[in-house]
Amino acid sequence: MGISNFWFYTIMAIVILHVLIAFVYLMIKLSPKKDKKKKNG
Repeated sequence: MGISNFWFYTIMAIVILHVLIAFVYLMIKLSPKKDKKKKNG
């Protein structure tokens, strides 16, 4: 049972992290670009 619990928690953690990262990425993508002008070089 230990192995199945380990895989269950690992998959849940990966899914939660993926959702959080996707949400943050979308928020940054959809936010108006105010301070991203000086990133050219």
